[in-house]
Amino acid sequence: MNIVFCTTCKGRLEHLKQTLPRNLSDNATFAKCKFVVLDYGSDDGLGEYLREVYDQPTTNLAVYRYETKEPFHVSHAKNMAGRCGILEGADILVTLDADNFTGPGFAKFIAEKFTGERGTFLCPDFPLIKRLGLRHMDGGPLARGFAGRFAVRAQDFIKVGGYDEEFHTWRGEDMDMIARLGRIGYAMRHIHPRFLTAVPHGAAVRFKEYPEAQQYENDGELAAINARTETVANFGNFGVGTVYRNFDFTKPIELGPVPTRIFGIGMQKTGTTSLHAALEILGFDSFHWGRGEAPRIWNEMNSFGRSNTLEQWYALSDNPIPVIYQKLDRAYPGSKFILTVRDEQDWLKSVERLWDPKYNATRWVWDTYPFTNRIHTAMYGRKDFDAPTFLARYRRHNAEVAEYFKARPGDLLTLDMDELDDQWPVLCGFLRVPVPDAPYPIANRTRDREANREYARWASSGGDY
Repeated sequence: MNIVFCTTCKGRLEHLKQTLPRNLSDNATFAKCKFVVLDYGSDDGLGEYLREVYDQPTTNLAVYRYETKEPFHVSHAKNMAGRCGILEGADILVTLDADNFTGPGFAKFIAEKFTGERGTFLCPDFPLIKRLGLRHMDGGPLARGFAGRFAVRAQDFIKVGGYDEEFHTWRGEDMDMIARLGRIGYAMRHIHPRFLTAVPHGAAVRFKEYPEAQQYENDGELAAINARTETVANFGNFGVGTVYRNFDFTKPIELGPVPTRIFGIGMQKTGTTSLHAALEILGFDSFHWGRGEAPRIWNEMNSFGRSNTLEQWYALSDNPIPVIYQKLDRAYPGSKFILTVRDEQDWLKSVERLWDPKYNATRWVWDTYPFTNRIHTAMYGRKDFDAPTFLARYRRHNAEVAEYFKARPGDLLTLDMDELDDQWPVLCGFLRVPVPDAPYPIANRTRDREANREYARWASSGGDY
């Protein structure tokens, strides 16, 4: 588990001089820990100072520079730093303001908190701190300035689209991030107060570039943030720009848009299990039918036009995804779509076997707990197998997808599953990720059978359809 602390800095050189050396020292014994500092167009000597620190052989530091004359854009800067952290191999991203001290052993604490449990994030326990007036071990009160401390899995950071870049100034972008994660069902865990120390400073420093932001320093603004309904922000356009790594200004790094989501919209039995496995190999949180989530995704998308259940994954395929791809495109603009296809006669034989109880031991579930029948009716117009109807629908689905995306060829990849030799280069080129050193996966029938058994167990236990 690689932990990357991400710090943005513009006009805070004096703070960073105090915090960075100590933070590096306090976490030096944790091997899988790295610090990223993003110089956000600073002109106060920050670059020269960072070069001095970077040249010390004991530091585990990567320095990035973003050239800009614009005022500090807090959310864009944090998003850019997070994306630089991902470039450095982060599994866990920790937002660390330039005036913050980590305290000894903070990286180890983070690693322990993220071991095993998924669907969580870390932030200060604000109500407890306010209620108890907690003090540090030295007897002094907690200095203000730690509200931006935040830790999240890199994949989850991408799923919610990073910090909402509508927040240009210091205005509660951190509270908005916490609220959005909560809305999709992520559990809040807390950073122990012993790790929450900051360089004391007043509002004059905080609002130096934009004094107008002081109007947001009130409980009403927090209430307005918590009253929002947004979950995913920015829709792929976050932290975008050109950066330079470790003072090498001859090699610009372009941080372009990232897909909001990746949707596999090929019909069932077109290699969707293989696609799911491939996306997992590429490091994406991938969903394929699941253990009861598919009905919730279907109901939420049809009732609300978006799905909090769906948002817990980054890549999704298999039913009901192909049936609702147009709704998904409207709900999650900036997404990429993958249409898997195969020889239509081979596909038809495979689907026929799926409907046959002799080959599908869980076929009975469809009639006892009829969500699957509803999905099949939506796809084929009927719940029982009929070869001419199914073949016509297969052809029509593929044609409709091609027509829908004809003006947006960059958003759709048609992946022929009969051409296994070309899958990795084509898929990775579409998603702009490196080709892995592994064979492209072929659907594991044992895995399929186990998935069906798991589905049957879930349905028999009273799963909500």
